Amino acid sequence: MKKSFLIALIGFSGYFVNAQTDSPKYSYDDLVPNASQSKVQAFVTQFLNNYHYRKFTLDDSLSSKVWSSFIENVDGSKAYFTKSEIDEFEKYRFKMDEAMLSGDLTGPFEVFNAYRQKYKQRHAYIKEYLTKPMDFTTNDTYQVNRNDAKWASNQEELDGVWNKIVLSQALGLKLSGSSDSAILATLNKRYDMYETRVLKWRAEDVFQTFMNSFTEVIDPHTSYMIPSTAAQFNIEMSQSLEGIGATLMNEGDYVMIKDIVVAGPLYKNGQGNKNDYIVAVAQGDDGEFQDIIGWLTDDAVKLIRGKKGTVVRLKLLPSDAPADSEPKLLRIVREKIKLEEAVAQSEIIDVKHDKKTYKIGVIDIPMFYRDFEYARKGGDFQSTTKDVKKFLLDFEEKGVDGVLIDLRNNGGGSLTEAINLSGLFITEGPVVQRRTGRGKVDVESDTDSELVYDGPLMILQNRFSASASEIFAGAIQDYKRGLIVGERSYGKGTVQQLVDLDQFLNSPRQASRNTKENAVGVGSNGLGFDTKERFGQLKLTTEKFYRITGNSTQLKGVEPDIELPSPFDPDEMGESSQPTALPYDEVDKASFVVVNTITDKLIGKLDSKFQTRLKTDESLKELVEDLDEYKAQKDKKEYSLNYEVRKKEKEETENNRKAVKKMNKSNGKSDKEDDLYMTESEKILCDMISIMK
Repeated sequence: MKKSFLIALIGFSGYFVNAQTDSPKYSYDDLVPNASQSKVQAFVTQFLNNYHYRKFTLDDSLSSKVWSSFIENVDGSKAYFTKSEIDEFEKYRFKMDEAMLSGDLTGPFEVFNAYRQKYKQRHAYIKEYLTKPMDFTTNDTYQVNRNDAKWASNQEELDGVWNKIVLSQALGLKLSGSSDSAILATLNKRYDMYETRVLKWRAEDVFQTFMNSFTEVIDPHTSYMIPSTAAQFNIEMSQSLEGIGATLMNEGDYVMIKDIVVAGPLYKNGQGNKNDYIVAVAQGDDGEFQDIIGWLTDDAVKLIRGKKGTVVRLKLLPSDAPADSEPKLLRIVREKIKLEEAVAQSEIIDVKHDKKTYKIGVIDIPMFYRDFEYARKGGDFQSTTKDVKKFLLDFEEKGVDGVLIDLRNNGGGSLTEAINLSGLFITEGPVVQRRTGRGKVDVESDTDSELVYDGPLMILQNRFSASASEIFAGAIQDYKRGLIVGERSYGKGTVQQLVDLDQFLNSPRQASRNTKENAVGVGSNGLGFDTKERFGQLKLTTEKFYRITGNSTQLKGVEPDIELPSPFDPDEMGESSQPTALPYDEVDKASFVVVNTITDKLIGKLDSKFQTRLKTDESLKELVEDLDEYKAQKDKKEYSLNYEVRKKEKEETENNRKAVKKMNKSNGKSDKEDDLYMTESEKILCDMISIMK
């Protein structure tokens, strides 16, 4: 399902900038673009054409892709418009290139205003449908994902689609134990909230949707933020947050967790993950759950945000969960989150393996952090490299046999820290290469000859290890300094720059001068314009990363030397799942000397031992079987609308989801016993220590 940009990047932290604070009256009257939006559209179109890494042509081909993207963002489930109605909008398909350059927003607003009227009609139909008895004995089936469905030929066909949608939702509630009266009450409230959501949409929300329909055609990491969204984004970049520590966005009818703040309450709880859907919220330990399916993120925030020390309970549904999976229940104590607490942690554990006991030093790095302000002042500043160096020296003093670095779910951070951290394990040399859109390649190197740790080293990663994590893991692998274990990493090999549009569009003379120079980078320089009008922010891709071998981390990520069982197909999660992601390519190899601690022969021996355990260890055998069944259920396109059939399917689904939990990193201490990734990695490291001796 394509993500909606109607309300994006809205978090639980700080003050939410809300255009509705003056309690305006909502209606189905047509939304109309303003002059500022036309100005932004024309400027952003030309700016991206000049400065984005990917060189593209503003022509009919691009216009067609942008139009398809916008239609999908508005009605990707093909549940509101009929084919004939969509055909009426085809007049705009090849006119978007000229329209974007001139600031003409006629087409997008015509479609969206028509959509609002279609929703008004659909809401009335659903309310009438809910007055009739529901048949849970039918043999009909429901197509869960309608993105690939054909447009309905008429309204009667769409009515049939909605009958199944509502019946499926009712069946889900019934399977969760709701009574018939409770089901009707929940669905009535849910669809009333849907209508409120449609009524609350503003012209700037429509504009942001269209602009991001354009930017996502260029690449998935380029986006435009309207002023209120940009203001909230900047608040979240401050040093302290308050709430549960997460960022939300709408995806279809759901409120989705876009990101989790390291060291925040949700992170410490260990049960929530990025891309999970929040389906219900309750206050305190005894409050009733409020269904929030169909809510806008700013409305959901009002329920979830609260005073430090108070309790909120959430029902979370993983985005990849099969239909009718039971939501996870989370109890979270709200607190103030200090980003400086999101630091690396270490512990020394004794691992018994093959009748021997090994002392293993484990370092968990949740992100690559560096206090740039204090570093510039030359004082004692906090950084990933400095903290890990202390751990390594402590490990050496206490005589560990090997070191395991856990990079699972590490989404990146400071490039400087990724380079410096690599330097703790090699004497000196190149770590990563960067190429600009103009083709200039720079090599970033570790120049410190100090070697802090030269013993057995393992890096544990998963599909959510990205960016700076991939630079560090890739360098360790390229030098053959350590063993990489786990899943293929995310595959994000691009660099983004944030541009403050206020500094361009509020000062024509400065904008002209900056445009003639290299404008990328403006927005963080504090030029001090007296800006009276707000235009938002633009995030665009400006560079790509490459490993010292010349290979890119883009799309391919870092392949593990030993791959552990995974519930994910690499192409359904990560950068390669994005249809407009920048392509994989290569640059020239940098000059470096391989350490060769990890040889192909060593990897072969270790993998052979692991493959033997996969075939003989009962827990691993059961895990692989459960994961296979889970994948098959997850890939199902249609589900029965019969209560008895779905009840049986649900029981099977819940059993297999337990297998997925065993492969997930858990930050909660009580669940570490279920962390099979860590358990198997420890065994592989013990085998490596034994062989290397």
